[in-house]
Amino acid sequence: MDAKERLHQEDLQRLRGFRLLDDDFMTKCFEGSRECMDLVLRIVLERPDLKALEVHTQVFVENLLKRSVRLDIVATDSAGTKYNVEIQRADKGAGRKRARYNASAMDIGILPKSDDFDSLPEVYIIFITENDVLKRGEPVSRIQRRFDNTYETFDDGSHILYVNGAYRGPTPIGKLMHDFSCTNPADMNYDVLAQRVKYFKESKEGVATMCKVMEDMREQSMKEGLAQGMKQGMKQGMKQGMKQGMKDTALRMLQAGKYALEEIAAISGLSVEEVQKLSEVQTA
Repeated sequence: MDAKERLHQEDLQRLRGFRLLDDDFMTKCFEGSRECMDLVLRIVLERPDLKALEVHTQVFVENLLKRSVRLDIVATDSAGTKYNVEIQRADKGAGRKRARYNASAMDIGILPKSDDFDSLPEVYIIFITENDVLKRGEPVSRIQRRFDNTYETFDDGSHILYVNGAYRGPTPIGKLMHDFSCTNPADMNYDVLAQRVKYFKESKEGVATMCKVMEDMREQSMKEGLAQGMKQGMKQGMKQGMKQGMKDTALRMLQAGKYALEEIAAISGLSVEEVQKLSEVQTA
């Protein structure tokens, strides 16, 4: 078996273990699938009539001056409400300030320059996490801004929800989180998710698509690793070059024979001990 075939077999093995809690697999399954999006939003938000008109995955929101962000899934319903669904297996990636940043990124990407702020639509940021990140034991935690003194809702149209992927129970959300953790579509509760997962795991076309995704991810990882290595190499080279320049300056001052060691250290940037060693080498 050559290296290419070995990598292909490894990809097939990885594919068998993928779950909807793996964000790359989940975004591919939800890509363009309004049915999958409808199911998740209806269950999480307890709105059986909700219907998505648009579903986009891996949406890049660019910030030229600060940190940009890539959103897993962005959907829009018939009322113009926007939804961002994020899958997070690592607790660190689902921090509270991450939710805040995603909400701000959604707003920036929505409002045209000429529109008034009041035209901003309702926005829901939904994190589906593998663990109970908030440690509340709740299947779904809903967060909204409120007035301190009366606890009335400060209705600015922004909503944050955390879905506990570890929750299991005889409820729609419990069954949904069970499905998100399944590797075998035959064990899933909701047929719309099972059929989508089955397509990418068992059909010739779906498997080929996922293998291409994993190949692209591998190539991207190699490129990023190479770029990082080159960056570190350049940084190390610059550091070594600066150090050599400091030594050259100190040697020239030593050769002049009219500077104290302390003066040479102050001007060259070396320590007195380093200048002393250079002096000993020079006179040896």
